[in-house]
Amino acid sequence: MNNVSKVLVIGSGPIVIGQAAEFDYAGAQACLALKEEGIEVVLLNNNPATIMTDKAVADSIYMEPMTVATIEKIFSEEQPDGMIGTLGGQTGLNLTMEVYQSGLLEKHGVKLLGSSVESIQQGEDREKFRALMHDLLEPVPESYTVTSVEKAIEYADIIGYPVIVRPAYTLGGSGGGFASDEHALREVASNGLQSSSIHQILVEKSIKGWKEVEFEVIRDKSDTCVIVCGMENVDPVGVHTGDSVVTAPVQTLSQTQNKLLCDAAVKIIRNLGIVGACNIQFAMSPSTNDYYVIEVNPRVSRSSALASKATGCPIALLATKCALNSHLKDYFPVQDKAVYMPEIDYTVVKIPRFSFDKFPEVNRTLGTQMKATGETMAIDRSFAAALNKAIRSLDCNMYSFRHSMVGDLEETALFEHMQAPTDLRLFAVAEALRRGKTIQELEEMTAISTFFLENINHIVEMEEQLTTMSLQSISQEMMIQAKELQISDTALAACLQTTESAIREKRNSMGLTPAYQTVITENHLPYYYSTWQGDLYTKSQPNEKDKVLIIGSGPIRIGQGMEFDYSCVHAAYALKKAGYTTVIINNNPETVSTDSSVADHLYFEPLTAEDVLSVIQYENISGALIQFGGQTALDLAEELAEAGVYIYGTPIDTVNQLEDRNLFYKILHQLNIPHIQGEMAYRMDDIKLRAEKIGYPVLVRPSYVIGGELMQIIYHEHALDSYLQEIKQLNERSWPILIDKYIQGLEVELDCVSDGQNIMVPAIMEHIERAGVHSGDSIAVMPPVHLTVRQQEKLLDYTKAICQKTNIVGMINIQFVVSDDTVYVLEVNPRASRTVPMVSKLTDTAMVDNAVHVQLGMMLGKDVLPETLGYYAVKAPVFSSAQMEGMDPLLGPVMKSTGEILGLDTSYEKALAKATGIPSLTLETNPSKTGLFCSIADREKILAAPLLEKLAARFHLLATPGTSSYLRACGIENETVANSPEALHTLFHERSLAGAVIIPSGVQQKKSGDVARKLATNNQVALFTCIDTLKTVMECWQADDDFSVATLQQYYKKRLTSVSV
Repeated sequence: MNNVSKVLVIGSGPIVIGQAAEFDYAGAQACLALKEEGIEVVLLNNNPATIMTDKAVADSIYMEPMTVATIEKIFSEEQPDGMIGTLGGQTGLNLTMEVYQSGLLEKHGVKLLGSSVESIQQGEDREKFRALMHDLLEPVPESYTVTSVEKAIEYADIIGYPVIVRPAYTLGGSGGGFASDEHALREVASNGLQSSSIHQILVEKSIKGWKEVEFEVIRDKSDTCVIVCGMENVDPVGVHTGDSVVTAPVQTLSQTQNKLLCDAAVKIIRNLGIVGACNIQFAMSPSTNDYYVIEVNPRVSRSSALASKATGCPIALLATKCALNSHLKDYFPVQDKAVYMPEIDYTVVKIPRFSFDKFPEVNRTLGTQMKATGETMAIDRSFAAALNKAIRSLDCNMYSFRHSMVGDLEETALFEHMQAPTDLRLFAVAEALRRGKTIQELEEMTAISTFFLENINHIVEMEEQLTTMSLQSISQEMMIQAKELQISDTALAACLQTTESAIREKRNSMGLTPAYQTVITENHLPYYYSTWQGDLYTKSQPNEKDKVLIIGSGPIRIGQGMEFDYSCVHAAYALKKAGYTTVIINNNPETVSTDSSVADHLYFEPLTAEDVLSVIQYENISGALIQFGGQTALDLAEELAEAGVYIYGTPIDTVNQLEDRNLFYKILHQLNIPHIQGEMAYRMDDIKLRAEKIGYPVLVRPSYVIGGELMQIIYHEHALDSYLQEIKQLNERSWPILIDKYIQGLEVELDCVSDGQNIMVPAIMEHIERAGVHSGDSIAVMPPVHLTVRQQEKLLDYTKAICQKTNIVGMINIQFVVSDDTVYVLEVNPRASRTVPMVSKLTDTAMVDNAVHVQLGMMLGKDVLPETLGYYAVKAPVFSSAQMEGMDPLLGPVMKSTGEILGLDTSYEKALAKATGIPSLTLETNPSKTGLFCSIADREKILAAPLLEKLAARFHLLATPGTSSYLRACGIENETVANSPEALHTLFHERSLAGAVIIPSGVQQKKSGDVARKLATNNQVALFTCIDTLKTVMECWQADDDFSVATLQQYYKKRLTSVSV
């Protein structure tokens, strides 16, 4: 496309459930593909955790609000020739449609590259899509497109219950679901209409229980099509594909059925006129050749990343090339069929990763609305083996098909996990097989195909057989049979009643190690997977010079997201530049780190000691970097070191010192650094005694946790009793329990690189919410706006002292609390943190590169301390509360956000406004939404009153009895509302609310505040559970509506100007 020299790429914004790191992978590929063609790349994406927002990926990076107004300013400033909006997920697609409808494309002469608007509309608009399918004689379930709840009920009566509701223009099935009667339909239809950007839903006949199959197809402008991958869901229709176990290639369809669907997929993409990538989902009858077309995603989708990694075909890159009029025949020269479909000789299994373990109160039932936060992928020669690898890749302390939550269930409860499927359904199936249920009975109960049930049964039978043996009696043949199914050493140890190290020693004495197979990719950069099927006596890789392992972070979950993948990728780049051979082990198909072009050798493997040690042995690794893969990598350090692996950077003893509260406090005491009063409890009956000794309120948490899991502020003794019930099932590694005095001060954090002597601290971040809100859920600003110069100097002095005393080499993150001018050290994490990407980009500092260099033995030479930034950066969290049904959206010590966005401006108020201008934090004065609900804990009323007095000038306040009385006593008019669940339901469903301010009393759970907060989330009402957040959002009102946009590169110039001045 010779007349295109500059292109605007629309990113996907913050991570939310249904739209995660896969779009960073797609966007980064797209930007690099454009640059390969000599095209200048302009990028809009306000997610600071991404690789695609690196200055090496795009020429001009706008980390600005993802709005039409922003794009209009970028059009005026940059004057691009074209725009690509189909690589940024549903966010990018919806924004592209808004830009088109606004007339900006025509006004500025910008071409929409790739699929046309008409193609997108036909794929996304439910009515247009259904009409096209009828024209093509492609079967779709009986359905009606409606724009009101009453019409939905009218058509459901015609179709007959149960029905499925599918909103238009949403991601992850958001707002959709099943309805078995009118009452359920009213709720689902109402949510679906609110979720749809065009206020449209499809009411569809339920085909729950049919097989679900999807195809990733690419088409170019010459009408050449490539079916990159066919994938089959283990779960039948009814479970969102993002929440389903998925396998590639398709396993259970006959050749006739497979051809039917392939032909239909090609016909659909051609008639839609899509140029680029397209995901097409089908339902296939389990007993006949009948099928239905479920839906089409006319863009790069979540499944595109999985298909790319499963086949080695870079879908996003090819979709971008097609948008530039490249031909697929140039990339697939060998085509022996009219429509090419690459073949693979292995099996891939994807298992979703949920965060239910962190939030036990959340409804675990799976349906058409996605709930998984991430996924893991495994490769092997058979489905059973790949499935077993995928399970232990989840990083949930799961090493077999035995799950503690289903083993002791009564039969009725066990069956519920399968019939109304939950994330535990496969474990429930395995348990039912152990109890003697037949495959036929389970197929009737679950609608899971016989093939998949037989494979699970094969694993169960092997595990049961192994329990009759011992370490001494197990034969080499039986050991091989067990390992062929990828039964882990940990599971073998449990079956044989021995230790994992004893199993490893036994295997080694038999000469048994896994073989490694190669996946040949379209970009000719292979990657590897282990198997125990075939020749197990393979030789190690050639001993290349200076080979270093980077341990990845595994599947995305709340508390450990794509930020850690950013660090892993940059660590690989830094090692390569330093002349080292890089090896990455990871299992997340969504990420950039699992693109085979990043490391010299990529292994798709579980992140367990067994699997990592096997790769180390095979590759002859000289040492491992464990600071970049989050808590997952750090948790492996001790086992690897015990096995003789050299660990670069901070000594393992130091890591343990920093995690051991007594040892850590001893170090701080020696350095004369204040810390918050704290105790450790090693037994359940110790916890209450130590809490009483410290005095309430206290902050309690287990050891070695991600994202503040099971961390709570306890205000009363009986709240502690509830907490003790929650932690009964903790594993041994989670002890001791840490108990700290809760101080409600100003929380501050910094990221640091240390060589043991000097430190590099590019920035200090100040949290808006007071201590007690997890740092990942807090709004943060840099540079600090409330810290004094002296306080900042103290932070840096304490940081250097800790690094020198404990010999920190590499990355460290330190959190502080400032109260009454005393700076307390709150927590030290000896690894890269989730803020490293943001700090690195905003200060133009290669933090990861420097961290790698010092771990390799180089020195910083001098301290590098924060310089004047020249502008303000505000990070705001983004939540997926609607998808986590049952979770209390209350801000607290446990992290709940799934992503974050950035606001940049030379004005603090404008930076705040850009970061907090998302629906969940927006209090708009809207004639249709005039009410503001208030329920404030007694301890916060005095702080809340001045804010509510200002809000009363804009909104009609509705307050629960205690809050209402207090406000009247302060002279603030309001309407009293009852705080019973029934009254609250009526309020949120029948009154038009602009927002809700609900601050908890501190008495744990199941109170009216909990009910009200969940109602606010479910009804998409802006919710504030912390006074500090509300105050900050109100400060944004001081900023004028007009704002400017600037590239990250232009902000760098402001920084340099301010430094020189």
